[in-house]
Amino acid sequence: MGLTAKIRTRDGWAVSHAVVTVTDAAGAQVLRAGADTDGTVHDPTGLAPGAYTVIVTALGYAPFASGAVVTAAGRADVGEVTLSRRGGTELPPPGPWTIDPAHSSVGAVARHLGISSVHGRFTDFGGRIEIAPDEPAASRVEATITAASIDTGNGMRDGHLRSPDFLDTEKYPLITYRSTGLTPAGPDRWTVHGELALHGVVRPVDLDLSYLGTGADPWGGTRAAFRARAELHRDDFALHYNQIVQAGISAIGTTLRVELDIQAVQGESLPAA
Repeated sequence: MGLTAKIRTRDGWAVSHAVVTVTDAAGAQVLRAGADTDGTVHDPTGLAPGAYTVIVTALGYAPFASGAVVTAAGRADVGEVTLSRRGGTELPPPGPWTIDPAHSSVGAVARHLGISSVHGRFTDFGGRIEIAPDEPAASRVEATITAASIDTGNGMRDGHLRSPDFLDTEKYPLITYRSTGLTPAGPDRWTVHGELALHGVVRPVDLDLSYLGTGADPWGGTRAAFRARAELHRDDFALHYNQIVQAGISAIGTTLRVELDIQAVQGESLPAA
């Protein structure tokens, strides 16, 4: 007898703070029950046979409503209910997530000679993401990059980028980013507001973030995937060096496009190798 239901996010995660309310044909509330830690609702209260409306609510999610029929045995099995984030945006389950550098990339693209692009990446970085439980906009991210780990596939060019002409990695060994806020920008998209410390200069930088989903990995953990993009102006970070190869054309463009593909593992740290 009674009501049973499972409340899940679109990615299949339990919504443990969900509440199920049942109303009769006249709109009167006849049952109200909360989900357990597994997102399961089971209330043994018997209901009279007939048609009812089931409403599922949870802070941060759009409400869900559907009809249900109570059998002669007084039982109503609602099944699995999928809740969507309010505003149509999703984030991973709340709590700490640790960026996995082995399965992530931090890259930058600059125009070269006005006709092509030079692609580089940083090979030494790490960070942490904290997903807020009830208010996604309160989530935070921090990341640190070793500036000297720049790799463009050309040793001479990499040495120049590490020099005082560009990153000056001996004087400024780390590049850091700390978020200051999060704004929904569409389905599965967010704008991350934050501060980037680069070459001794701290500037506000927004990331255009896409959440790609979560899933189990082969090592017994849970992973979340993100993609983020941003544009930086070199002059904003006192990276003024340039070489004019001919009138109106610089060797290196003034704008850098930053491209991040991130996998994060659920938990305070990465699993042991």
